[in-house]
Amino acid sequence: MTAVVATRGALADALADSRAAGRRRAVVMTMGALHAGHLSLVMAARELADEVIVTVFVNPLQFGQGEDLDRYPRDLSSDVALLTTAGADLVFAPTLTEMYDGDPVVTVHAGRIGEILEGAARPGHFDGVLTVVLKLLHLTAPDVAVFGQKDAQQLMAVRRMVADLDVPVLVVGAPIVRDDDGLALSSRNAYLGPDERVAARALPAAVRAAVLAAAEGSSAAQVRGAALDLLEATEGVEVDYVALVDVETADALPGGHRGPALLAMAARVGATRLIDNAVLDIAPEEER
Repeated sequence: MTAVVATRGALADALADSRAAGRRRAVVMTMGALHAGHLSLVMAARELADEVIVTVFVNPLQFGQGEDLDRYPRDLSSDVALLTTAGADLVFAPTLTEMYDGDPVVTVHAGRIGEILEGAARPGHFDGVLTVVLKLLHLTAPDVAVFGQKDAQQLMAVRRMVADLDVPVLVVGAPIVRDDDGLALSSRNAYLGPDERVAARALPAAVRAAVLAAAEGSSAAQVRGAALDLLEATEGVEVDYVALVDVETADALPGGHRGPALLAMAARVGATRLIDNAVLDIAPEEER
């Protein structure tokens, strides 16, 4: 069984031997309610390090007013069982008071990247994400931190923070894991009813439409339109945004852009907000 610690002191004690032995350490940060997507991050981390730490903490700073903090699923014993099978060495599962002794006075500001796309829809979200990520990086002191590409803007923000603040860690993005129906794995998928689940398949279908359009040599505007048209035509799906953005900054790209791009989308299906994305290469005219 994977070892579990809940305090900073116990974490430091658990890491002391590996630090002395010079073992390479990776961390995977989660909010629990683990699924195969999370476990794929752990397995990717296993390939990159001698020791894998998984953090399990539902971070209130990244939830906005009216979001699902109170109903967010929590089942630590089940999470630990899954992490044991995935090969995690240690779980750090702190309480709220262990992580935050009252409301934090100093926090991380995500800047421009925290104000667009998901940041525009969820003000303050990325400030909360980066604050807890930075704290956990300090506490676990990893060589490598593995994050999922499904939360592409989060991955961008973490990479920007690590670069700007000179945090000595390699940030690695792991591929999106999808269910049999194409839906990107997410803890929030459990909120979907049967009919909503069917409607939610429009998101991966929109991704596929955009990927196909890019492969056929379509312009950036046409690639975005292929995804948007499919989502808007699906009953039960309320589109928040479909955007084609820079792969490093998340800034919007012009309709005539050629080269690498991130297609990012968010939509509400019933009461559940879902996101999806894909990295595309929109070829120059001469390569079409």
